[in-house]
Amino acid sequence: MSRKAASISHVGFLTPGNYPDEDPLAGLEQTLQLLEHGEERGFNSAWVRQRHLEPGISSASAFLAAATQRTRHIELGTAVIPIGYESPYRLAEDLATVDVLSRGRLNIGLSAGRPLHADLIGPLAFDGDWESHDFSHQRVLRFADNLRGTYVGNDDTLIKTPFGPQRPRLQPYAKGLIDRIWYGGGSLRSAKWAGRNGFNLLIGNVTTGEQTDDFSVAQSRQLETYRASGGDTRRVALGRVVVPFDSADAITRKRYTAYAAGRYERTLSPQGERRTLFARDLVGSSEEILERLRKDPILPHVSEFRLELPYEFHDEEYRQILHDFVTAIAPELGWKETTVLRRSVS
Repeated sequence: MSRKAASISHVGFLTPGNYPDEDPLAGLEQTLQLLEHGEERGFNSAWVRQRHLEPGISSASAFLAAATQRTRHIELGTAVIPIGYESPYRLAEDLATVDVLSRGRLNIGLSAGRPLHADLIGPLAFDGDWESHDFSHQRVLRFADNLRGTYVGNDDTLIKTPFGPQRPRLQPYAKGLIDRIWYGGGSLRSAKWAGRNGFNLLIGNVTTGEQTDDFSVAQSRQLETYRASGGDTRRVALGRVVVPFDSADAITRKRYTAYAAGRYERTLSPQGERRTLFARDLVGSSEEILERLRKDPILPHVSEFRLELPYEFHDEEYRQILHDFVTAIAPELGWKETTVLRRSVS
């Protein structure tokens, strides 16, 4: 990829939504408040992870339904929902409802393939022989088709309802949501598939090493493949773990540095049979982080950046990170805060 200056016009953040196992309400409420705080700070989007069997957000649709009533203009996103455990039809109903409640602010990030913890969750989620269940990309296409608003049955198919005869289709119909589906790409195959099928692309700090041990080379090839396969006009959001500590105290800075040091070794070589490659966490002063971001070969080729918040940090630390990023880093990448009707800061 040719080098050019970064020009970021959209900044978002991804939160893990952690909570204490004995007090999930406290953690979920803090995460809702963090989304409100991100909106107040001017972020364009807020994304949540969906995780199973862990003390985190296990139902992105339920959580974001609540978030629609706590925010007014920030885009809301899922990054990502493993569709293997989901019914493509029921998930479409749930997320269409969330989008309507948000007045068209929802972004749907999905992934396909055999989902995590399948040996444990499979017997609980499926009837019969779940080992032969369809975990392929085809489930994403079925999900997308359900959002198109196409009527079910034939041209003369009607169903009886309390409102009289109706032509049946998935309800509610969320106009425009079909264009806000994102695929979490981490391989050449998934990047090519997402481009061919017209989905937006989420890329982050984890990818697959294919014919290279270099993270940047692998991800650059994936982005090139996506663009060449039909994704040249679609949205691409780049995610990186960024932890500025400009406004943090000395003890917190030391803890942030130790956090990054503990994860550094995994970035040195491919991990596991799938040759997973990890990007280095960007921890330090804003100046240090900007210096490293300007060397990121992917950044100049996207206009949307997603700040990925680390797991297991405290709420006040997340807020400090968001503050430092949006005030000291994002503007240096070309981002300008959009004038919006702000909620009053309590």
